[in-house]
Amino acid sequence: MKRMAEGRNPRLSRLNWVFTSDPIYFVTACTARRQRILAGPDIYHAFLEFTQRATTLNVYVGRYVLMPDHLHLFVAFGPKSQGLSDWVKSLKNSLSKTLRAQGIAAPHWQKDFFDHMLRTRESYHQKWDYVVQNPVRAGLVKSAKDWPFQGEVHALETRRA
Repeated sequence: MKRMAEGRNPRLSRLNWVFTSDPIYFVTACTARRQRILAGPDIYHAFLEFTQRATTLNVYVGRYVLMPDHLHLFVAFGPKSQGLSDWVKSLKNSLSKTLRAQGIAAPHWQKDFFDHMLRTRESYHQKWDYVVQNPVRAGLVKSAKDWPFQGEVHALETRRA
């Protein structure tokens, strides 16, 4: 078996860059039965308040898009912060509280969510370029910049070019 000079198996050599100390995650969460309940001012404001409060827990949301039946966001966790699953559960619970106040009965969310750990700056920008076009592809707006339920809470940056 080939070995690298420092004795590490070459097949495992990329692990030091896959498992970074401060990864950025790309997260997608969908509503139950793909209900169109997320793209509205009350949910949008509740989402922004939740993501801004998250900084007190060392959780930082970057870019995001709220679609009628799902959301996409980028998130990074600082030291001693809660884990991704717990944080997404808290986000869903927070938004569900707003939905219940609007008279929308539960369940509001699919049980699981999709996440992907980004590995490069290019990946972040490529994923964002795709995600930001979702409202256009869905026929909701003619230009991505016209979709009111998107933005950036914190500027996140990957460490590798």
